[in-house]
Amino acid sequence: MNAPIGVIDSGVGGLTVAKEIMKRLPNETIYYIGDTARCPYGPRSRQEVRNFTWQMAKALEKMNVKMLVIACNTATAVALESLQRNMPFPVLGVINAGARAAVKKTKRHEVVVLATEGTIKSGAYEEALLSLNTSTHIIPLACPTFVPLVESGEYKGDFANNLIAEGLKPLKNRQFDTVILGCTHYPILQKQIEAVVGEDVNVLSSAEETAKDVQEMLAYNGTLANANAVPVHKFFATGSVPIFRSIAENWLEQGTLDIKRITLK
Repeated sequence: MNAPIGVIDSGVGGLTVAKEIMKRLPNETIYYIGDTARCPYGPRSRQEVRNFTWQMAKALEKMNVKMLVIACNTATAVALESLQRNMPFPVLGVINAGARAAVKKTKRHEVVVLATEGTIKSGAYEEALLSLNTSTHIIPLACPTFVPLVESGEYKGDFANNLIAEGLKPLKNRQFDTVILGCTHYPILQKQIEAVVGEDVNVLSSAEETAKDVQEMLAYNGTLANANAVPVHKFFATGSVPIFRSIAENWLEQGTLDIKRITLK
């Protein structure tokens, strides 16, 4: 019951999901792997992303996690089903959670999906949204500059604001009332994105819905941590630990974190 929850991402973006899990389930321990050395996943081939995702999952399996959250939309799109079939613990992704959040919020059923090239090409969000409401009109937009911006840690200030505004230009004359942040890096840019699309538009992350899914899965399996359990979170990065530390400690507001370099194979 007090075994850790594994969370994986192409880099720091999955910290947005980890933060919501910590908030909703404060007694749970999280073991997080960010593949920062090989980020971004969006432009990579499906096979590469699948291989990298499996490497992270196998590393966490050796650490005896009780469930796995693929906190990366690109990885969810290509690896979720195979991991669910083959891992000895429950595996959740973030795409269905993001789609659910959007369908709950939209009034006009006009939904923008902001995501990486890989997620957009997969059509996974279209499939998830239309399975919930067949009348949903979906406007997909790949934003390839957003992930490197977040991973660099330089996501505040005029340069970042201008880059985000440029990336969202294709939406200028489109009609929509809801935006899905279809990459877990994007909530770190949420305020800047909201400033561009306007205050009347719902800008949604999958993180909160994913945390609800985690809670429900653990409760169903009877594996929620004890009410008096004290979490001991661990974080692993395949690339620069100082850059990861700077972003993680700023985003999670948890003080000094246990972060180590990891080599995946």
